[in-house]
Amino acid sequence: MLGKILRIHNNREDMRSSFYQQLCIFAPLKTYRMEFHLVKADKESGARAGEIRTPHSVIPTPVFMPVGTAGSVKGVHQHELREDVNAPVILGNTYHLYLRPGLEVIRKAGGLHAFMNWDRSILTDSGGYQVFSLAANRKLTREGAHFRSHIDGSKHLFTPERVVEIQRVIGSDIMMAFDECPPYPSTYAYTKESMELTHHWLERGWLHFRESEPLYGHQQAFFPIVQGGVFSDLRRASAEQVAAAGAPGNAIGGLSVGEPEEEMYTMVEEVNAILPADKPRYLMGVGTPVNILQAIARGVDMFDCVMPTRNGRNGMLFTRQGIINIKNRKWQDDFSPLEEGGASRIDEQYSRAYLRHLIMAGELLGLQIASIHNLAFYRWLVRTAYEKIKEGEFSPWMRQMVKDLSTRL
Repeated sequence: MLGKILRIHNNREDMRSSFYQQLCIFAPLKTYRMEFHLVKADKESGARAGEIRTPHSVIPTPVFMPVGTAGSVKGVHQHELREDVNAPVILGNTYHLYLRPGLEVIRKAGGLHAFMNWDRSILTDSGGYQVFSLAANRKLTREGAHFRSHIDGSKHLFTPERVVEIQRVIGSDIMMAFDECPPYPSTYAYTKESMELTHHWLERGWLHFRESEPLYGHQQAFFPIVQGGVFSDLRRASAEQVAAAGAPGNAIGGLSVGEPEEEMYTMVEEVNAILPADKPRYLMGVGTPVNILQAIARGVDMFDCVMPTRNGRNGMLFTRQGIINIKNRKWQDDFSPLEEGGASRIDEQYSRAYLRHLIMAGELLGLQIASIHNLAFYRWLVRTAYEKIKEGEFSPWMRQMVKDLSTRL
């Protein structure tokens, strides 16, 4: 075994409704390591309600994490993330923050929390996916990933150890292991070689994490990443390797990269049958509201995706009744609220006709309103899933929601 974890029980408070409302108090918790407590499991599916405690917040799970790649969730102020979206954790990206603003600036600021004035939790991706996307400008070896910056073409090297050091400077509550994300489709031989490289990097990164210290007075957690493409035997082998590391949480990477949804769900089932149930499971880069519900039913606890903000900026709104393309002419003189009884206060403040006007006119306010609406909806979705699991009503609620969320309005 590469390590051990500490797990304790906790009860804290959010700001929304009923028991869930009591889970997200955001007072500083500087002395704590990351801990996970399983609250309740659904009897009809693999869904679980739980709580993650980090040094900065208590996070009810399932949880959706807004993506703040470069220290900013596009178009959304931090106070809106707190008050409208009520996000207990956001995601940043090691690759982008390393290149800009750079480690010297972040270190002088006292870490990313201080730099961006965010007092809740932060998870940082390792940059593996971004390096993967630079296929024409990178070279992978057992040492690490040699790549050229997409900004100025300068040369860089990410090793597993270096990626840990960068995330120490960033100061995220949860950091990810450096991995390779193989493209879809890939051959079995390439995927196996890629997985073995990810495992080699994991051993080095996990060792360096345990031999290094945090920089800003709060503990950090390290999550390994399961790879293996859409090959069941490789996924199982990777899950065994990751589970053996004994890290405080585990992630599933390399999915939602073009494979059919059913293959993604099958891989999640294969992996979650092996990953320990007493640690949070994070499905990286997923996805649509339906994807998230299906993954929750298969035992996933944590999600991130750019879809709420990216699709919102292009006029797509997710609602409890279905999907709205606000650019459609039918909304031109619809003066009803964005969503009756919606998850954010802006849902009652602005009409569909007004938002359509802003989007069609290219007004920045329109992009902001759509982004906040979608993020608040995603948070409502996982918050309600938490409550339904606790009440023993998740499976019937999920089946109805999948139907509703697949509807185009």
